[in-house]
Amino acid sequence: MHLHHGPIDLIIESFGSGADASYARAVQIFQTVLVDLAGELPDLRRPITDGPVLTGTIAQAMRTAVGPYAPEFVTPMAAVAGAVADYVLAALVDGPGIAKAYVNNGGDVAFFLTEGAVFNAGIFAEQPGAFQVHFENAARGVATSGWRGRSHSLGIADAVTVLAANAAAADVAATLIANAVDVPRSPNIKRAPAAELAPDSDLGDRLVTVDVGKLTESEKVSALDRGTGYARGILERGLIHSAALQLNGDVRLVVSEDPQQRL
Repeated sequence: MHLHHGPIDLIIESFGSGADASYARAVQIFQTVLVDLAGELPDLRRPITDGPVLTGTIAQAMRTAVGPYAPEFVTPMAAVAGAVADYVLAALVDGPGIAKAYVNNGGDVAFFLTEGAVFNAGIFAEQPGAFQVHFENAARGVATSGWRGRSHSLGIADAVTVLAANAAAADVAATLIANAVDVPRSPNIKRAPAAELAPDSDLGDRLVTVDVGKLTESEKVSALDRGTGYARGILERGLIHSAALQLNGDVRLVVSEDPQQRL
């Protein structure tokens, strides 16, 4: 099922005898999503260190997802796509007869599994890949970020794909790891203030990447080292389960040693 409203574009699928009823629940809950978010946009665009007061269910989930990263600069908007996917998924599976389901919000995906079910997903970037999540695995959300994506990035990663406990957690982590993949002073990278590209951006005048030219091998290694170091740090804190970083044809994997989190 395809649901679209403003900037929100969902692809939804349920498996099992209760699928038709689950779609009806998703349609009903979806009608409230954008209106609820729009009412809190000014606070959702404030840094988490400002302590924005948020009241909506999705807004609070966004704040919860970004909260562990304070005092680093991040706003609840870093988790918006994933939080919406989580919210709609909760309604989708709130009934009998669902063996497996997912909500894909522009590549940020929340999924549900029952015992014996498997979630298969592909990574379509410069270096394509795939992964499989079983019921026994703890991850229930996946998200991808990078400078080529829908949102602006402070870094130069072509793509960073993250698996985490839910889609909101994966969303913010992918954003911040992608920001960390960077060579701050390279003349081969073009940047512009975010506000010039999108006046209402939560990034304000921070410089975001608009083009990445040919990088030297040392620049590529340095950028990926920065990103993998950041990813390992948040994995050790339990904020993600695994990550795949891509830059100029090179791929780095950061995976947990916990069997329950390993794919």
